[in-house]
Amino acid sequence: MSIVLYKKGEEELQRPHEETIMLIDIHGHFTTLPESVSSFRNAQIDTFDKTGLAPDIALPEVSDKQITDALESNQIRVMKERGVDLTVFSPKASAMDHHRGNEQTNVVWTKLCNDLVHRACLLFPQHFVGACQLPQVSGQPPRDAVIEELRRCVTEQGCVAANLNPDPSGGYWLDPPLSDKAWWYPLFEELVALDVPAMIHVTGSCNPHFHTTATHYINADTTAFVQFLTSTIFQDFPTLKFVIPHGGGAVPFHWGRYRGLAQDMGLPDLSEKVLKNVFFDTCVYHQAGIDLMLKVLPSENILFGSEIFGAIKGVDPTTGHYFDDVRRYVDQSEHGTPAVRQQIFSSNAQRVYPRLKPFLACRAC
Repeated sequence: MSIVLYKKGEEELQRPHEETIMLIDIHGHFTTLPESVSSFRNAQIDTFDKTGLAPDIALPEVSDKQITDALESNQIRVMKERGVDLTVFSPKASAMDHHRGNEQTNVVWTKLCNDLVHRACLLFPQHFVGACQLPQVSGQPPRDAVIEELRRCVTEQGCVAANLNPDPSGGYWLDPPLSDKAWWYPLFEELVALDVPAMIHVTGSCNPHFHTTATHYINADTTAFVQFLTSTIFQDFPTLKFVIPHGGGAVPFHWGRYRGLAQDMGLPDLSEKVLKNVFFDTCVYHQAGIDLMLKVLPSENILFGSEIFGAIKGVDPTTGHYFDDVRRYVDQSEHGTPAVRQQIFSSNAQRVYPRLKPFLACRAC
């Protein structure tokens, strides 16, 4: 093992790092889009709210230079500072806005967001590979339009994953749970056919009880895990894979609760029931949280994710380092042995995201 220096502003950071490890961040969002994109969405929804119709509004013009400027000074800069080699990059999650508009508006918005991510990946193939959002609508099963966009993004744009919203109602949970075969199974069949994992990721909350990133996200992560635990989804789809972000919500902290519930319900152990199909990222912004994850969860089920730039952007005054500098926590954890770091930083992602392989081969040559 060698010591590699990473720059962070004027500070040099010494971090233990195996030179052969490629650090793959499986949780990144295009949160720094030009203002014209947000203005388009606001105008689209404003017209829909007034008329009930999907407006015929020209798509915003976004130049390659705008995309380059937005990324080089933000995500790419931070990736270089923290030694991240490749990010699985998707549209801004809190702006997916499935609870606003109708299917027609959401299809237009989703395609625009996915196309901008694809352009970012073409401009910076050494840094980004795409994951897509889906044009889900509350009260409507994810059928033709959703499956069509998934196919387009995977087969035409090279996306390696999709973000799946288990609650497109925006915090009111009006649609059936993920275990509902009539509602969700056609989409699961397509995910299996395309061999892409889905990240469980809700969007903004319109329920005043639930703050979007502090509550709604964590609620959804935890809820999805319990629905996986108490359903037959993985009996019906043995190769279907889900990634639960934000450290799995409350799951690691309550691991004994879920093991006990499974036992009381006569279900198999969690290692058999869910862990062959469910994985967790490291978007947990303090050392104790990462230590708990690495202590409680099997290392083969943990993927490196930092969500830059996501929910937290500031510096922790108790450490002097950015909250979302997640690699620091993994590197410094007493449970982060060289073998564990190899799994978390690289090999797990390559196993869970099989469509990454051609991108990694291209980088190697």
